[in-house]
Amino acid sequence: MDVVLSGECAVMENLDDRAIEQVAQFFAVFAVPTRLKILNALRDGERNVGDLASALGSGQANTSKHLGVLAQAGLIEKSTRGTSAFYRIADPRVYQLCDLVCAQIGRRLERQAEAREAFIAVARPPRGKARNRAARR
Repeated sequence: MDVVLSGECAVMENLDDRAIEQVAQFFAVFAVPTRLKILNALRDGERNVGDLASALGSGQANTSKHLGVLAQAGLIEKSTRGTSAFYRIADPRVYQLCDLVCAQIGRRLERQAEAREAFIAVARPPRGKARNRAARR
């Protein structure tokens, strides 16, 4: 089943509580910055644990733990060649999801910045009045 990220998506509105729980667990995988860094590190192709640990500035054991979580969620796949395990993105559409979230965060931060600037413009006293108050103290 292909789910299109653009346009209307009505799949989730028909889910029962158990399915909603599974969706929440899936999104929880993205809540750890190290896992997002791993996904970014895999954008250019497969890498082994040592390469990923080095790229992240993390230990191999910690990196392996996060790789296991990502694999269990179906976000990455593992292949073994000799004594080395290599990891790759299972479905590149995961980056569409990440880009959708990043765009939403960007829009929210933009609105907050505009609101902050509007507030500062209104709340900032005229230059002469601020100096006069300071001089009277």
